[in-house]
Amino acid sequence: MGNIATTFNQQIALLESRGMVFDFEPNKVKEILLDIGYYRLGFYWHPFVIDENHNLIKGTKFSDAVNLYYLDVDLRNILTKYLNRIEINLRTNVVYYVSNKYRTNPFWFIDPKVINQIFINNIDRYYNDEFKLSNKPIKKHHQKYLNDKYAPAWKTLEFFSFGVILKIFKNLNDKEIKSRISNMYGVYNLSKFESLMDTLIFLRNTCAHCGVLFDLKLPKGISKIPDLDFNNNDRMSLDSSIKVVLYILGKISESRRQEMEQEINCLFEKYRNHQILRRIIEEKTNFVYK
Repeated sequence: MGNIATTFNQQIALLESRGMVFDFEPNKVKEILLDIGYYRLGFYWHPFVIDENHNLIKGTKFSDAVNLYYLDVDLRNILTKYLNRIEINLRTNVVYYVSNKYRTNPFWFIDPKVINQIFINNIDRYYNDEFKLSNKPIKKHHQKYLNDKYAPAWKTLEFFSFGVILKIFKNLNDKEIKSRISNMYGVYNLSKFESLMDTLIFLRNTCAHCGVLFDLKLPKGISKIPDLDFNNNDRMSLDSSIKVVLYILGKISESRRQEMEQEINCLFEKYRNHQILRRIIEEKTNFVYK
């Protein structure tokens, strides 16, 4: 559509000229375009594009793109819920084991004896004025303890992101603590554990920023470990990423792992008999119907 803004009627006319079949009432189509947006919804009719002029497979329905969009929404909600469980669990373990190893040092995350100096040099990227003001317990700490530059680890790390928690883990000097935590998740190679966590953070960030999930491709292949198999040996697909979530989650709570697996299967099952969407799910996500 170039660099010129267009009206709903122009957007609809363009899609019709490319072969889109509108199976909703015109007002409903406009409501959807206003709700989701033409550009974002374009990610979900892109699998139906057949040439460089953006023409669509004959018979492509507007509802097909909308259904694919809502598949992504539902999937994002499921993944976010269980990724949060993993994030909180990792944070808790890092705080518990490191704080108990260095009991007399509540600020161990800025101690070069505990943490790599490179991380410490960049701490103000995470622990800045916005951080202190936007997190109420941190703000209250500094109001009470005026001379403290930082709050203790068990307060501070509670408000760091999943990505920063992993950075702290990677920069711990004590390999024994790192191995102990990694082993708790059934991963006995530190570099592979960190790689799996990188996968989860990439997935979490995609969900958090409403990125497109159904055709997600990881920037690098997932590390192979025992008991973790990928369909068609594809180590970069959405389905493989989901398998990592299930594996790590199962080490925290087997019942939660089963719950998540059931929710994922039920979601995809809704499209088992939808020939077009099932094909897209299988080709793009690498999910295998049983």
